[in-house]
Amino acid sequence: MKVMVVGGGGREHTIIKKIKQNKSVTQIFALPGNGGMKDDATLVDIGAKDIEKIVQFAVENKIDFAVVAPDDPLVLGAVDALEEKGIKCFGPKANAAIIEGSKVFSKNLMKKYGIPTAEYEVFTDKDSALKYIETCPIPTVIKADGLALGKGVVIAMTRDEAKNAVISMMEDKIFGESGSNVVVEEFLEGPEVSVLAFTDGKTLCPMVSSMDHKRALDGDKGLNTGGMGTIAPNPCYTKEVAQECMKTIFLPTIEAMNKEGRTFKGCLYFGLMITKNGPKVIEYNCRFGDPETQVVLPLLETDLLDIMMAVADERLEEIEVKFSDKSACCVVMASNGYPGKYETGFEIKIDSNIKADVFVAGAKIKDNKVVTGGGRVLGVVCVEDTLEKAVNAAYENVKHVTFDNAFYRKDIGKRALDIIKEK
Repeated sequence: MKVMVVGGGGREHTIIKKIKQNKSVTQIFALPGNGGMKDDATLVDIGAKDIEKIVQFAVENKIDFAVVAPDDPLVLGAVDALEEKGIKCFGPKANAAIIEGSKVFSKNLMKKYGIPTAEYEVFTDKDSALKYIETCPIPTVIKADGLALGKGVVIAMTRDEAKNAVISMMEDKIFGESGSNVVVEEFLEGPEVSVLAFTDGKTLCPMVSSMDHKRALDGDKGLNTGGMGTIAPNPCYTKEVAQECMKTIFLPTIEAMNKEGRTFKGCLYFGLMITKNGPKVIEYNCRFGDPETQVVLPLLETDLLDIMMAVADERLEEIEVKFSDKSACCVVMASNGYPGKYETGFEIKIDSNIKADVFVAGAKIKDNKVVTGGGRVLGVVCVEDTLEKAVNAAYENVKHVTFDNAFYRKDIGKRALDIIKEK
């Protein structure tokens, strides 16, 4: 069986390593993949947004199953285009991927169907937004409507910060057309939880919860990044919270999308805030999160490809999706300077004593060596019986990976461990 995975980061490397475990798989292609995946997949130099070439490659190489992992190709209709050629896919069609592709759409969906989320206003012109900011509660949250590499959200602690965010998005176009419309949203307080879920539009199977660490520096300081590390499960996500989320958020979202004629099939990501008034949705993503996938999938005991194929065939109810009751920790090793300016091209060395999974996010091949090729370079992941053991093991194994200009946070998992101790 030939499988094609669209994307090139740590999330895709994790998915590929998991799919490799299925005995029916004969070949895996990564489009475009990255240099660190070369031992796990055949790298194909086609960009994740080049839908025409992706479809052409899939047809010419008789691909049996395709996994479209990143948000951009999903929103651009990669699944629609592949399915038109008879290629089975894991991932939502464009009309369902809009749940991430437009924050205005997702907020209006939640309002229409009574799904708990922050209060908000939508603005299509800068002056109206600036006028509203004069009187709205502070702090507030400013969001660009469209995709912005996970960076289109500003938590404004002052009115000036809020105004500057609106001007940079709507006038300076720092996110291009994604900032043509903005959402100004109520600032929610409470612990954040990420929950990924498999769904075929009828059945929904939540995965293990996780906790991301977005800030670049220890103590949750510094700039926002794509994620500097994750742990799973998230101690804030209790059985009681999980039951409430299923009843008030997860199933109502699937039903709402069905009623809108936008049936969602694939992985739906719920970014949640556990407020004093119960769990609320901060955001939806139309795909596996990154780096949440790196701690969630290693805990999956059911075959991933079997699940994905069941989702594509709308028979997810036939699959028992099981996760281990262990814990996982991912420490992201990045290029010094990320998320700002950074240098690349340094050889990545992993010594033979490592006892961890290494999922590579940003690497290329130069002179037959794997070298750094991005801001987030790789994630070191360990699974253990307890979270404390998983965190300690991940940091012990980070020592076995070296490249010039490397940096990483030293406190991934600390917040979660503090919460566990308080209990």
